[in-house]
Amino acid sequence: MSEVAGICSDLIRIDTTNPGSGEREAAEHIAGLLDEAGAEAVVFESAPRRANVVARIPGDSPDALLIHGHMDVVPADPTEWRMHPFSGEIDEDGCVYGRGAVDMKGTLAMTLAAVRDWARRGVRPKRDVVLAFLADEEATGEYGSLYAVHEHTDLFEGCTEAISESGGFSVQSPTHCGDGDQVRIYPVAVGERGTAWMRLTAHGVPGHGSKPPVDNPVTELCRAMTRLADHRWPVRLTPAVSALIEALSKVLGEPIDVDRLDEEAARLGVVGALFKAQIRNSANATMLNAGYKVNVIPGSAEAHVDARFLPGYRDELLETIDALLGPKVTREFVNLSGAPSAPFPSPFFDELCGALVAEDPLARPVPYVMSGGTDAKAFSQIGIPTYGFAPLMLDPGLDYFGMFHGVDERVPVSGLEFGVRVLDRLLT
Repeated sequence: MSEVAGICSDLIRIDTTNPGSGEREAAEHIAGLLDEAGAEAVVFESAPRRANVVARIPGDSPDALLIHGHMDVVPADPTEWRMHPFSGEIDEDGCVYGRGAVDMKGTLAMTLAAVRDWARRGVRPKRDVVLAFLADEEATGEYGSLYAVHEHTDLFEGCTEAISESGGFSVQSPTHCGDGDQVRIYPVAVGERGTAWMRLTAHGVPGHGSKPPVDNPVTELCRAMTRLADHRWPVRLTPAVSALIEALSKVLGEPIDVDRLDEEAARLGVVGALFKAQIRNSANATMLNAGYKVNVIPGSAEAHVDARFLPGYRDELLETIDALLGPKVTREFVNLSGAPSAPFPSPFFDELCGALVAEDPLARPVPYVMSGGTDAKAFSQIGIPTYGFAPLMLDPGLDYFGMFHGVDERVPVSGLEFGVRVLDRLLT
């Protein structure tokens, strides 16, 4: 087993489910791997067992690059998986299997394997590299990135940009572009949508379930949620997504009709998934809670909504949601964070693309905007822009997007090894 696969397996076996018992064990394991490579790791807790790890690898220039990633994972029900989600086994297809393989212990393993390889070879990166392994990304980041940037800002001194999850992966097998050459598309993220998690509450008049209701909050909330679900959010093309569509059109050798983007996304399949969720705001109901007995109309009902907004369209999102909810349903934020972006075009973006092409001559990198959110939101608060760059060459049969928070999450060992080579090229 290669070192990167072994590190990934070991990290998966450490259950860092959020919410759960915390990230302390994973943090200590990572600190040990760094110490063996001669990198002094700083471990700090934001709350009992909510641990974070930061280390600085000296380079030939004090201008630093930050590589940040999270140790926590979302829950996994073992009854739904082929193998135990915290087994870390290598499956029959040559993939490291388990919760966090993609999101994002595989990326942590690539980073650690690269650093440990430098130590063995006596190699220094071309500039300082700051590594941050963080808690709580799968919630609000309160115990991880937000705590780190507010309470340990000095650890990130000199960092001019960062890389992290959700970018740098191949999204299809080699295909022929307009000039007949075979190519493989690699999205490199230059931004993400903003997050607005909300708790909705409807208040009403409690009463007996057998009598005509005076004001049933369960019914009122259900009506509001239906209006929200049925709403068709308008297409809003941001500059970065426009650049993505233009780049895809060039790579594919055919124009993508910007007036029919939903149809185009469906036609292009996995390539269309790169912009399908990034052309509009969204709001999805994710949790409901109401009542305590079948024959009692409760006095209130609650729901949670995961809303996301494009850069510059937060006000439009909130105004639309308020209109759809109506006067009897109130909202409060569980988490509200911006839509950070990284400079594009830029010399560093070109460096990221160059590292991919050097390892895969078929690579055609394109700019990309993430539909979800990352710890980039926190680091943007201290002026460090993040690019989504966790390089992987993937088998086209693997539903990479479906791996995030999905069942049977796994990552190819060959993809992890490819990622280590790309990171080594980029950083040294």
